[in-house]
Amino acid sequence: MKEVFISGRIPKVAYEMLSKEFKVTMHDEISLLSKNEIIEGIKGKDALLCLLSDKIDKEIIESNPNLKVIANYGAGFDNIDIQTAKNLNIPVTNTPAVSTISTAELTIGLMLGIARRMVEGDKIMRAGTFTGWSPLYHLGRELSSKTLGIIGMGNIGKAVAKRARAFDMNIIYNNRNRLSPEVESEYGLTYVSQEELIGQADFISLNLSYSPASKHLINEEAFNKMKPTAYLINASRGPVVDEKALLKTLEDKRIGGAALDVFEFEPKIVEGLEKLDNIIMTPHIGNATFEARGAMAEIAANNIIDALKGLEPRNRVNK
Repeated sequence: MKEVFISGRIPKVAYEMLSKEFKVTMHDEISLLSKNEIIEGIKGKDALLCLLSDKIDKEIIESNPNLKVIANYGAGFDNIDIQTAKNLNIPVTNTPAVSTISTAELTIGLMLGIARRMVEGDKIMRAGTFTGWSPLYHLGRELSSKTLGIIGMGNIGKAVAKRARAFDMNIIYNNRNRLSPEVESEYGLTYVSQEELIGQADFISLNLSYSPASKHLINEEAFNKMKPTAYLINASRGPVVDEKALLKTLEDKRIGGAALDVFEFEPKIVEGLEKLDNIIMTPHIGNATFEARGAMAEIAANNIIDALKGLEPRNRVNK
């Protein structure tokens, strides 16, 4: 019987699906495994179902010549050495699309939260320092009629745009490839250069996939071009933003604020961000909904079932 190793606790539907076909071993803990523990876990196994937070490097992949598939529990896959897997003809799969709605909804929530200073308000109420309504007290900004600039117009970017239209926002975007006029019309989009977007947007939403070329896309130079009232929202990948430059920008109050769900040195953050009121930080919960995480588990399990039955996995990323 073929064997599968699951490197962390995930929704039980994946374990149940795989157990009907194969012998399954799962690290049934929230804590992450070390590199050596993953190597030990996959020893002799036919498949690895790993977490987005697991760094699956060349040494891990080459440690098991029996490995037939690596199924990543996540839409991204920059945590896996794709080239090594390809060289060894090991399919690598992901769980695309099902994160779209949850991540788009969180992005809108972060926009509202930072613009209306919700977290600051919560702290005030818990501290018991609210003294009553006043005309100029705790002012924030509306989303309505503001310009939203989206960098990365894939499924999540489009879903953010769709929801932003309900707030009567003007939407500009920049993408590696410009979308068709029909799609631009459907979502109410205007294509601009990245430089124009950074300079014009009241809210900048990062919804692009990560590659070495996108590291520190938002850096000191970009912050200097942003409006002094602009807000930065990042629910894509942490290294897209130069976090040290962001800290200095927020300390100097050169932009309106920032809301991050991902971090450059995750799970750590640049020291000093936690002291600031003009930033909201959430612990990488973009797709942390019962609906999305359950669907991700099913997709990952199906990818493994396909591969171990000799079929082409439906979500292979290293063809």
